[in-house]
Amino acid sequence: MPMNPVVQAVIKAITLVQPDVASSWDAQRKVEDAAGKLTIADPRCRIDETTVAGPDGYEIPLRVFTPLDIGFSLKAGLHVNEDHRGTILYMHGGGWANGDVDFYSDACMRTALKLERRVIAVDYRRSPECRFPVPLEDCYAVARALFAGELIPDADPEHIVLMGDSAGGNLTAGVSLLARERGDFAPRTQILLYPLTYNDHSENTLFDSVRDNGEDYLLTRQAIVDYIELYLRAPEDFHDSRFAPLIATSLADMPRTLVITAEYDPLRDEGEAFAARLDAEGGEVACFRMTDGVHGYFLYPSVLSLVRDTYRLIAHFLDGDPIPTEGKLPWTPLLGTD
Repeated sequence: MPMNPVVQAVIKAITLVQPDVASSWDAQRKVEDAAGKLTIADPRCRIDETTVAGPDGYEIPLRVFTPLDIGFSLKAGLHVNEDHRGTILYMHGGGWANGDVDFYSDACMRTALKLERRVIAVDYRRSPECRFPVPLEDCYAVARALFAGELIPDADPEHIVLMGDSAGGNLTAGVSLLARERGDFAPRTQILLYPLTYNDHSENTLFDSVRDNGEDYLLTRQAIVDYIELYLRAPEDFHDSRFAPLIATSLADMPRTLVITAEYDPLRDEGEAFAARLDAEGGEVACFRMTDGVHGYFLYPSVLSLVRDTYRLIAHFLDGDPIPTEGKLPWTPLLGTD
């Protein structure tokens, strides 16, 4: 079914008035920073701040969201206990230049509560001030400390999940590739929401979704190109698999992976191609395309069915429950439905 024409017209109108990324990334960052300050804390989630030293000594800020079990009885009075089933290390999106833990605090609180897992959000350094591979190395340093028990001593490596959306999904896959290469730790599970995995987003790209969805659905093809130009240091970075995981020589021995794409996202096809390669090279992978989804929808209010359904998929995947694949579904199952 095509997108509702009224909704499509509104999305197209918003897309048309967006300023170009190359000249407006800093202004967008200021707007997001201001919006992030308005986040209202949920009393069911404790928020803590900490840091991890990066490879160059920089202290990488982190925000930890811990879901709480709050109860009251006449005998015991009020009790507040931690209540989580594992730890999610979250790498935010924003084209490597925008987004931060303030802007993502609402999404991280929601994720902690809905998935019943502690969430650690990485406030990695952003481009263009800090270009590739600095953001990736920041995320890797945090992951290494987490798996080593240096960040949170009670974090069980068997129940640590790497997760990210958009550019954060790109960083998540990059961290897993680096972990395989360096051998410092071995992630068991990763979740990639509409990730960037490829390097070519020109009009001649391999992927139809870049052409079909690259003009009228909020994230444009040109914006992707501009974000990449802000991120990379030199032309040779364009061909580095740490930046574009899909071009890696091998994707064997990667973590169990869930890839969720959005129907009207220009990055849709490359996310699905990444999942297909993982599957072809022996990986355990599930991939689903969200009907009517556009890039960035995970940050929308949780009352929207698209967001609720995404949490349903993630919960099924993390908890090992069968994922519905028949009947009228809000997603298209592509892989991992056996």
